[in-house]
Amino acid sequence: MPTELITIVSRDSPMALAQVERVRAELAALHPGVRTEVLPVKTTGDRWMGDLSQVEGKGAFTKEVDAALLSGAADLAVHCLKDVPADRPLPAGTTFAAVLQRDDIRDALVHPGGLTLDELPAGARIGTSSVRRVAQLAASHPHLTCVPIRGNANRRLEKLGAGEFDALLLAVSGLYRIGRQDAITEVLDVTRMLPPIGAGILALQCREDDAEVIDVVSSLGHPDTHREMQAERMLLHVLQGHCNSPIAGYATAEPGGDLSLRAAVFTPDGKTVLNAHEWAGRLDPATLGTSVAVALLRQGARELIDGIAH
Repeated sequence: MPTELITIVSRDSPMALAQVERVRAELAALHPGVRTEVLPVKTTGDRWMGDLSQVEGKGAFTKEVDAALLSGAADLAVHCLKDVPADRPLPAGTTFAAVLQRDDIRDALVHPGGLTLDELPAGARIGTSSVRRVAQLAASHPHLTCVPIRGNANRRLEKLGAGEFDALLLAVSGLYRIGRQDAITEVLDVTRMLPPIGAGILALQCREDDAEVIDVVSSLGHPDTHREMQAERMLLHVLQGHCNSPIAGYATAEPGGDLSLRAAVFTPDGKTVLNAHEWAGRLDPATLGTSVAVALLRQGARELIDGIAH
């Protein structure tokens, strides 16, 4: 195997670097002869603490990473798939070489006093900047107040400890990745809080002409997670959602091979919810994603999405 050193580019947050360590460990286990090094970069999204729609939306978290990959400064990029825009193609010349086995897709409530979501008193301040979470909380718990918060998970936990918020909503998988699963007060089932598209998936991006790296990295891929990713990203692509679109959903690959996709589009105030859920058997995942998106569009998703400023 000619490839002996793979340079991995990633955001420089503690969570992103923890994700890289998972990739390095899995690569070392499968290919002990391959060495890896890490190139941390600070992205526009990490520097900007305001509304993401003012700095290219989710693309603000990938632009500098993509640039390092395309310039040859790095050979491999590790992404949280939920942060990779799906309303446009990957940068020309790059491809996903593999996606790792999916982690927990659920959201977690973090409350210093141990209260559950249903126990929080009226007016309690919930720290989150996710339009998906805000819309669903507005529908299910309108007596709670969502307060915008940015920064990595560690910083958000610090702000919670300082009393800036009464509780936080964070991804279960993210808390586990940074070793802070102890902070979880309650794990919210997907029937109560639909996850974002791509939740819990780490995607490995390479230059599409780098056959040696692709050959090495592809061995880390998880086929069922890859099918789930294809269905979810096609859904988002057809819907052409932007960073202010409250869109949620997840695909599930069953042991027998059947694939299902459940998705929803919300108004920001949670008063309108469009739902769709379909099974595809062993059909092409992209066809399933398209079909669910069309079902939502027939209910008025296009007007809903286009009516939200971004």
